[in-house]
This record gives sequence, C-alpha cells and structure tokens, in this order.
Amino acid sequence: MTHPYSNLPAMAFWRAAVAETAAEAVSDIYRPKFPLPADATVATAGSCFAQHVGQALRRAGLDVLDAEPAPFGLAPDIARKHGFDLYSGRYGNIYTARQMVQLLDEIGAGIPDPAHVWTRKNRFHDAFRPGLDPQGLDSIEEVLAIRNRHLARVGAMLRQADVFVFTLGLTEAWRCRDTGRVYPSCPGVIAGEYDPARHEFVNFRYPEVMQDLAEMRARLQDLNPQMRFVLTVSPVPLAATATGGHVLPATQWSKAVLRAAAGDFADAHADVDYFPSYEIVTNPAAHGAFFAQGLRQVTARGVATAMGAFLSAHGLVTKDAPPEDALSDPDDVICEEALLEAFGK
Repeated sequence: MTHPYSNLPAMAFWRAAVAETAAEAVSDIYRPKFPLPADATVATAGSCFAQHVGQALRRAGLDVLDAEPAPFGLAPDIARKHGFDLYSGRYGNIYTARQMVQLLDEIGAGIPDPAHVWTRKNRFHDAFRPGLDPQGLDSIEEVLAIRNRHLARVGAMLRQADVFVFTLGLTEAWRCRDTGRVYPSCPGVIAGEYDPARHEFVNFRYPEVMQDLAEMRARLQDLNPQMRFVLTVSPVPLAATATGGHVLPATQWSKAVLRAAAGDFADAHADVDYFPSYEIVTNPAAHGAFFAQGLRQVTARGVATAMGAFLSAHGLVTKDAPPEDALSDPDDVICEEALLEAFGK
C-alpha cells in the first residue's frame, strides 16, 4: 500500500532528522525563498539575539549597514555598552514588532517627543533607548538632539538596504497610556519612574503581531520599494513575566505567538522569508548545549550552528572566522531585559 508518507525524505521524520542527527549537523531545515547575494546590503534590527545575526553576516563578508558607527578610537567594549556596533542603527534592542513600527513612524515624522525622556539621578535618558547611555545625558535638549540625528541617519540607512533582517523577541511590553507608545523596558528598571496611572502592561496577541508586521513591511517599503525581509524568532527565554503567571509557560506562549506570526506572515508574502534560528537553538538533540549557564543566553556553539545553517543555505561562508569560543560570548550581548533577573528572589 502507498500513502502520502511512503516516499517522504528523511527530513520529514523525527527519528531520522532529529533523534538520530547531531544538532550541529541539522540539514534541509532551511530552504531560502530568495537568494541573498554576496553583494547585498543588509540591515539588522530586533531583540538581543539579533546582535549575533549581524556579527555572523559581517564575518561572512556581507555589507551589513551601520548608520551610526562608533566614534574613532572608542574601545570596542565601551562602544557596545553605548549601543554602537550592535545593529545597523543605534536603536538598541527592539523587542516587539510594535516598537519597530513606532520607530518607523517617528522617522517619517522626524520629530522626537520630549514627553518620552526619562530621568535618573538628575540625568536624562531616551525612553526608547534607555540603556544606550548608561550614565545618562546632561539635558532633555541633548537627548532630543541626539535622537533627532538618530532618526535621520536610520532613515537614510534603511533607504539603502536590500534586505532587512528582523528578530522578534517578546510579546510582553510596557505602554504609555496617553500615547500608546511601547518601551523596550519597564519604566523604573533602567531610568524613569513607573506610574500605574501612566503606564500599562500589554501582551500582544497573534492578530496584533500580524498587523504590526504588515505595517512594518509597508513602512519599510515606503522607504525602499525593493526591500526584502528575513524574519527570525529569538530563542532567548523571558527573563521575567508580568502576566502574573509562571515564567516558563509565559515564555512558551510568547514564542509560540511570535513563531506562528512570523511563519504565517512569510507564507503570505513572496518578499518575506522565515529563518528557523529558534528551532535550531531549541532543538532537543542539542540536550541543552546551545544554552549557557542560566539557560537564557545562547552559547557560541548554538550561534555558530544556527548562523552556519543560514549562511550555508545561501551559499555563503564565514571568512576569517575566530575560534568557536570567541564567536559569541553570552556576556557580550547587550540586553536590557536581562536586568529584570536582578529583581528575582
């Protein structure tokens, strides 16, 4: 007897493709929807895991755009703490699709809002990039001037990008009740003051994420009609949840929503691809080896496996690669959300 499962390839069966295959040797997991030429200009943004994506693409020789390079002579570790060399713009971690849509709207308007400047110890912070100047700035005017320059440079950069790689990280966020703007961190964690009359918790559902992805794509293609997109989902678990429940199911719920939305959105658009970095890093065949101690940050081995699969599928190879233990130090990843762990008992 024959049936639809009779002649399927090995990759369709769990035992052959997962249980009996080393996690580093996973193959056929990603078949690109469109090619990524070696001369493509790439822009990256998203949650903490997207920092690894940009690093890997640069090592492969791709032209990863940088709208705001670090000042000459600034030590690399200091530069990263101030938001340089993390993404294609100094926008810090963009954890939600809603946050990205807001940034694009602000680029279109070109007018930063002084209502979203936070204070801490008489210093001033950009509420949408609170961790990028750890010591804060001297005045509200300085924050707004730097943000205005940031918006102009990021807008110019995005107009040049052939491909935009965006990593979805969270569904949970904190929102200003008056303006509807969401922040990358809860007011009061890094700077600012939490006020329940002004701030509210939001956990974006699947329809909202899908709508945000649609608006993100539309706004980016207004800047560059030829732009294509690669979506990924961060495998990094939530550091904490504000849902009132346990962090484990909250993490699984969040990642399920993001994974479903990213996959469905890619299926619906010929110019949007989905790369399964989430599936590669969380593969049971790795037996947890792709997560560092603490079970949140992805190890160098995990990053190398995920990004190796991406580059290999596109016919690209890493040039002058450093040893595996230098590929991706979890402690080098800049992540505001990780600060929440300090409040755990």
